Amino acid sequence: MLALTPDAYATDSATRASEFKLENGMDVVVIPDHRAPVVTHMVWYKVGSADEVRGKSGIAHFLEHLMFKSTDKIPVGEFSKIVSRLGGQDNAFTGHDTTAYFQRVAKDRLGKMMEMEADRMVHLRLDEKEVLTERDVILEERRSRIDNNPSALLDEQMNAALYLNDPYGTPVIGWYHEMAQLTRQDALNFYKHYYAPNNAILVVSGDVTPDEVKKLAEATYGKIPANPEVSSVRKRPSEPPPIAARRLELKDPRAGNFSMQRYYLAPSYVTAKPGEAEALDLLMKIAGSGTTSRIYKKLVVESKLASSAGGDYSGSGLDGGTISLYAVAADGVPLPKVEAAIDDVLADIVKNGVTDAELARAKRSYLADYVYESDNQATLARRYGWNMAVGRTVAEIEGWPDAISKVTADEVKKAAGKYLNMRASVTGYLVPDESGVAQADDLPSPSPNGVLR
Repeated sequence: MLALTPDAYATDSATRASEFKLENGMDVVVIPDHRAPVVTHMVWYKVGSADEVRGKSGIAHFLEHLMFKSTDKIPVGEFSKIVSRLGGQDNAFTGHDTTAYFQRVAKDRLGKMMEMEADRMVHLRLDEKEVLTERDVILEERRSRIDNNPSALLDEQMNAALYLNDPYGTPVIGWYHEMAQLTRQDALNFYKHYYAPNNAILVVSGDVTPDEVKKLAEATYGKIPANPEVSSVRKRPSEPPPIAARRLELKDPRAGNFSMQRYYLAPSYVTAKPGEAEALDLLMKIAGSGTTSRIYKKLVVESKLASSAGGDYSGSGLDGGTISLYAVAADGVPLPKVEAAIDDVLADIVKNGVTDAELARAKRSYLADYVYESDNQATLARRYGWNMAVGRTVAEIEGWPDAISKVTADEVKKAAGKYLNMRASVTGYLVPDESGVAQADDLPSPSPNGVLR
């Protein structure tokens, strides 16, 4: 049996990544892994859907799609085909806080990937016809992922209710009626402002050395001038203090089961006080993660009120994080009874805290995940890229296991009492009811949480 303690990984991960900055301001992180002659190459732009101009929702995700069109050197649609012909894989994704592009290729193809990525950082060409065609693609993506998915619609509506002012309340993929109006010029404006080396992070993990990456990066990305119009400070509207719990119900004939969800506003690793985010991670590991969690055991195993139930803490946001809970009611069980059972579990943690055994098990689970995920190039690149894109440092990223190991049961109890606050929450019911919402054909054109292209 593997016994994991902070010392088990500290030597391996404490100085795993190297970082440096190009003269034009581009940050570079290198994570060597010499087990196979393969590399993962990622470019992270410090811009996402939460940085969009109001009324232009979806433009960040739309531009992500358009980045695969053409440049002065690469014909329309050839980017991914070139990667494929070279034996590699590529994709991209958009979030509220970042947009990332990545390729996994043999080591000797890394220079070519940098050359191609640097080319489309500044030389993207957008043909009007291609733009309109791709706009239809993202509208269909929204219809298939959101508008035809009652659970996704509920999630979208709940986020819109949870955030009164912060742009996290707008879906990453955008609102349909605004997406339908996005233009070539909208995409170009967004591209020219945010896509610049001084607003990007290059992450390379795999069979490379920092010196090798630096030489290639300077020969490609290093030739691109910085954009002085990009601010190093990302300013966004902030949330007012929450004063009232919010509730909503979505009735949809396509819903298969009665279910409920709840989201709480919470700090993220960027905005939390020292130790709070780690305590929230451990709180929700104990309360809601997997079949050994308190919520699952209480609702599914013991009382049989739900067929599934759980919860999670999301702390990767620039502006803040969320605590989420869910449950799918067992046949014939009313949702208020399910919700009350979840509240009982949470109230007990707020009042009595968690046990030392629960806390130790949660820490071991997280440390095991950290070690196993460190074995994957792409996961490593994402770990560093995403965290650095929202302002965290390499030292903070690599110090996370040690920070987790220091959390006490009392700190978990305090975090529960502070952030399981109904006034900072939204609760949603999904009800399979024929009389509920308009049918899909009646909707103007509806909705998702965009990510992978």
